[in-house]
Parts: sequence; C-alpha cells; structure tokens
Amino acid sequence: MTVDAWLTRAARAHPDRPAVNDLTYAQLHAAALRTAAGLDGVAAGDRVAIALAPGEDFAIALHAIWLRGAVAVPHDLRLKEAERPAADHVLAGTLPSAGPDARGWSPVTRHDLAAPAAIIQTSGTSGVAKPIALTYGNWLWSALGSATALRSGGLERWLCALPLSHVGGLSILVRGAIAGGTALVHDRWDTQRVLRALMEDGVTLVSVVPTTLARLLDAGLSQPPALRCALVGGGPVAPELLRRAAAAGVPVAQTYGLTEACSQVTTQRPGHGQADARPPLFCTRVRVADDGEIHVRGLTVAGSDPQTELATGDLGRLDDEGRLTVVGRKADTIVTGGENVAPTQVEAVLAEHPAVAEAAVLGRPDPEWGEAVHARVVLRAGSEVSEHALREHCAARLARFKVPKEIRVVDALPRTTSGKLRRRDLR
Repeated sequence: MTVDAWLTRAARAHPDRPAVNDLTYAQLHAAALRTAAGLDGVAAGDRVAIALAPGEDFAIALHAIWLRGAVAVPHDLRLKEAERPAADHVLAGTLPSAGPDARGWSPVTRHDLAAPAAIIQTSGTSGVAKPIALTYGNWLWSALGSATALRSGGLERWLCALPLSHVGGLSILVRGAIAGGTALVHDRWDTQRVLRALMEDGVTLVSVVPTTLARLLDAGLSQPPALRCALVGGGPVAPELLRRAAAAGVPVAQTYGLTEACSQVTTQRPGHGQADARPPLFCTRVRVADDGEIHVRGLTVAGSDPQTELATGDLGRLDDEGRLTVVGRKADTIVTGGENVAPTQVEAVLAEHPAVAEAAVLGRPDPEWGEAVHARVVLRAGSEVSEHALREHCAARLARFKVPKEIRVVDALPRTTSGKLRRRDLR
C-alpha cells in the first residue's frame, strides 16, 4: 500500500502554514527538492546519515532523503563515528543544493508503507544501542494513534527540545508533516528558552522527560497560556512531580514507548497525568506475560509481521480496563535476601523528600543479602540533608528490605541525550 508523499501533500494543502519553526511548508518543500536534487550518487534504498544539529536544515535533509527514495539515518553528534549506525552516505555541514529540474532524477511522489523510512538507534539505557529500521507504515500508524490519544488536530504547535536522533524527537517532525502541524525545534535543551517558548510562542504540545519537567517547574513554569498537554515519557514519573505540575496548572499526560514501537505505546488523555495507568494506542496491543514483562504488537512495531510480539524488557501490570502501569525494567530488579525490589518505587519515595531533586537506585553485591539496595541522590540547590534522615524518610514509607543500605549525594546522575537514566553507569 502506498500514500502520497507526506511533505508534498502538506505543501500542496497548507503552503503558508509554518512547518518547522518559521519555515513554511512551501519553503520546506522547495528546499527539500533542491537538496534532493543535489544528492548525487544517492540511489533508492541507500542509507543516508543526517549528521546535523536539530533545526530547519535537519528537517530539510530528512525530507530530501525521502524525496530521493532513500532511508534516513539520524546520527547523534555526541557519539563517536564507530558508535553511530552505518550509512552509505553522510549529510553534514552545508546541505547540497541543485535546481528542482536537475536531470537524472525525479522526486518520489508516494511512500510505500512497507518500505523502511528511517533507521533509529535505541537510547542504550539497557545495554549497547541497537539500530532499528522503522517503515513508513510504522510512522503513519504511530502518528494516527498518537493524534487519537491526544485528541490532536492539524494546527498543533509541538515544541521539541529532544534529540532528533532519537525516536521521541524525530516523531514530532514526522507527525507534523503527516498532520500539517508545526514543529518548534530547539537545537538543544535550554530550560529558560523552553520556558519562554511555552509562555510566549503559542505552544500547544511539548514532549519532556521527568527531569526536564522538574527543571521547568523549578524555573517557575505556571499556567502556560496555550499548552494543552505536556507529554511526559522516558521513565517513571514520581507522584510528587505530578502533583507539582497540577498545582502549577501544567496539564500532563504520561506516555510509555520505545524505539522498536516507533515511539508511543500507551498514552493518557491530556490532563489525566495524576493517574498512572495508560491506555494503549488504538493500533497497538499490549500484554503482560506471566513474569510481568510487557509485550507489544501491532502496526507501530518494527518488523514485517504485526502479529509478532515484541518483548520489551519492561515490567508492568494491566488493570481491568486494559490500561498499563509500568513498574520498571526487568533487568533492573534488585533481589535482596530473596525479595524483589523495583528501583523505580524507591526512587519515587526519595523524590518525595523536599531536599531531593533527583534519585537513582541500584543493586550492589552484598555477602549477606546477595544484593543490597543503594541510592544516589542529587539535592536541590541550597538544600542539605543527612543520609540518616533520608533513610528514615524511606523507612516510614517502604518495607524494611526496600530501604537503601547506602544513600550517597552526587552532583549529577548519568543520563542519555534524551534524558533517560543510564542506571548501569551509576557508581
């Protein structure tokens, strides 16, 4: 099955509407055609790396690659060359340009939904990052499922300060092209810049992780005038953070997703962020196996067979209405004295302490218990608290075996470029 090329269709239907920042769809389409014409030697099906910072040029390169019939491979510029996904060609620096009537090529007019559109590298939070090939169909169904869950229309102004080399950031560009909305792309996370955009630029949707949501609230975010929803993913959200967002008039929807499922798997309705359970997208099926592992299948999942289940490595539970609550990573579970401890539960309790800005929990080898629960915390600016006080705080809310044996204050927690905790790098 094929569909009209997304950018061509959007430029025809909404030529004067902003596509990426101030660049209209007509301007983006014209620039992508010029760049595509300048991609000498790129054949249909070739893998073309995008080694550019997030912004207008990145969007032009992405659509130029698709107009050429090639496969986009976004590169994380923080990674060394050997760490990046393989590609046949690389777009870096100044984009090539030629007239749209350059000889020897013609732009793709339709996307084959079964064909690969992009190769995205996983975030690497649970091991070595893996390249995942996502088809045009995966992106289309993900966009439709997300729009339905968020009650999203074509006039959204979606702020993206996430890396475009990861699925959460790139999907904002793709959803915009499919629906004709506007992507407001920042080249990196800057709390003050994001805060100004939310208050002054008519932002209706923003994608954040728990850490960046906390930074915005710490910076004074309150009652953003046009914001319909802050979509929070990339890890568990502490109840205290949800309460802070609600008190500040920031509507939150929690989402759970992964690269292999082309971003979102389950997403709350806007304004339902206080509840933890999240319904699956209408085009996605979720099952929890006997051992608690979340399995996903459907048209958003990478691969040719939508009936094949993806074992996510995440743990969760489903309520009677089929809504999912994620409780942690299967590999992260700490077994201490024969008891299982979910690090995310202990982290949420630590985050409730007024002196704690961030918390991370890990298991350490212990001669008596097999593993012992340890914690690392980042304190709020100007705050002080003793390890004893934090342990007492935990003991009042958790079973004794879940209380960390050691709590160490650190300057920062190791995180990926998209803000996810790299638990295996904790020391």
